[in-house]
Amino acid sequence: MKREFIVAATASIILCSIAGAAEIKVLASGATKEAYVELIPEFEKSSGHKVVTTWTGSANIKKQIAAGEVYDLVIVGGPVIDAFIQQSKVVPGSRVDLMKSGVGVGVRAGAPKPDISSSEALKKTVLAAKSIGYSTGPSGAYVVSLFERMGIADQMKNKIVYRTQGSEVADAVAKGDAELGISFIAELAPNKGVKIAGPLPDAIQSPTDYVAAVLSVSANADAARAFVQSMASPAGGAVFKAAGLTVLSPAH
Repeated sequence: MKREFIVAATASIILCSIAGAAEIKVLASGATKEAYVELIPEFEKSSGHKVVTTWTGSANIKKQIAAGEVYDLVIVGGPVIDAFIQQSKVVPGSRVDLMKSGVGVGVRAGAPKPDISSSEALKKTVLAAKSIGYSTGPSGAYVVSLFERMGIADQMKNKIVYRTQGSEVADAVAKGDAELGISFIAELAPNKGVKIAGPLPDAIQSPTDYVAAVLSVSANADAARAFVQSMASPAGGAVFKAAGLTVLSPAH
C-alpha cells in the first residue's frame, strides 16, 4: 500500500508539472543566436517548458510586433525595446539587459586579412573591396551611417550585398557573394567559412546592448520571465562570455 501511494504521488507530481509546462514563443535577433541556443536544453530540462524561437532582423521584429503577431518574449537591441516600452508593447518592469555585441569585419576563410586598424584604413579597405555585405539590423544601420560620415556612401551603393541577419551576411562571405562582411562578431564568427579580420577600431566602434522583455500579449508571462532569469544568471552569463559577448547586469 505504501509503495502504491508513493507511485501515485510521484505520478501526480509529474502530471502537475506537465500541466504547468508552457511553450514560450520567442522573437529574437540573430546576433544572440550562437550563445542563446546553448542555454535552451538545460532550461527546458529543469523547467519543463519548451522554447520555440523565431530568428530575424531588428527591422522585421518591429514590423511583426507592430502587425500584432503574438509572442511571449522578444530579444533585440535596446533602442527597439525602449520603443516597445513607449508603445506599451511589453510588460512594465520586464526589461532585462543581457549582453553587448561589437561590430567587426569578416572575410572568406583563406583570404588575406584586410587592414582595418584605423578609420582611414577601413575606409581604404571598403573602397577597394568589390562587394560588402551587411544586415538590415542595428549593425547594418550603423554601417550606413558610418559610410555617410566617411563621405563614401554613394561609392558604396553598387557594392552592397544586403541580408536580413548577420548570420546570413556570414553565409554570403563564406560563399564568395560578398568580399567583406561587416556585422556583429558574434554572428560572423560561428561560420567556419569566415575569418574575422578584427573588430572595428575603437574610435568608430558601435556595440549594441541586447535586451529581453516580456510582451504584453504573452499568455505565458511567468514562464517567459523564468527563461529570462536563466539567461541572466551567472551560468547564462558564462555562456555569453564564452561566445565573445560582453555580459550586462540587469541594472545596466
